[in-house]
Amino acid sequence: MSWGLLAVAGFVVACGGLLQGLIGFGLALVAVPLLALLDPALVPVPVLVIASAHAMMSLAREFGHVDWRGVGWAMLGRLPGTLIGIWIVHSLDPKSFGVVVGAVVLVCVVLSLVSWRPRPTPPSLVTAGVASGSFGTATSIGGPMIALVYQNEAGPQVRATLAAFFTLGSITSIIGLGATGTVTAHQLWSGVLLIPFLIAGFLLSTPLRKRFDAKGIRTPMLVVAGASAVVLIVRSALL
Repeated sequence: MSWGLLAVAGFVVACGGLLQGLIGFGLALVAVPLLALLDPALVPVPVLVIASAHAMMSLAREFGHVDWRGVGWAMLGRLPGTLIGIWIVHSLDPKSFGVVVGAVVLVCVVLSLVSWRPRPTPPSLVTAGVASGSFGTATSIGGPMIALVYQNEAGPQVRATLAAFFTLGSITSIIGLGATGTVTAHQLWSGVLLIPFLIAGFLLSTPLRKRFDAKGIRTPMLVVAGASAVVLIVRSALL
């Protein structure tokens, strides 16, 4: 990775880390389409690496608020979903993969806007876990599915529960992709190089969590993610 690419990708990751530190998700939703535009090799493995690092930090910060029962049900769905995601990665060529990544981002943007308010019941959590495992493994975007189920819960519980699920889910996806020969040392190293930028965004979110209105950033986040996804789809389709 060149220094210029590292700097731009690092800035994107820092912004995503700040966002996820504030509202519990959004790192991959914003970062993935932008990173895929910069270098397709940054998706999904490097993003899974930084997502797992961020989740571990968030989990350590708010460990006492985790809904472990909900995490268990969601992981029950994540495991078969991971297998679906691995199949998607191995079935698509680079052009099709770019289109799929962009389409997943747009679907997640729509999910974030809908007025549907599911509750964190076992059936909804398992279903969200399957979707999160599939999309999260294939494109590293699995947060909005679980966030949708927990959207009416208290902020600390949402952030902590999502962090616990992302920690287990991201590691599961990396192991699954590695077992099928998809993960390379270069991809892992690219993710590691981006972790300092992630930490910077995470640390910045700490003093802002209690005073920042997370709803104020929601619309701009979705606009950036949606616009980036459209550009990614168009560019991939024209390759």
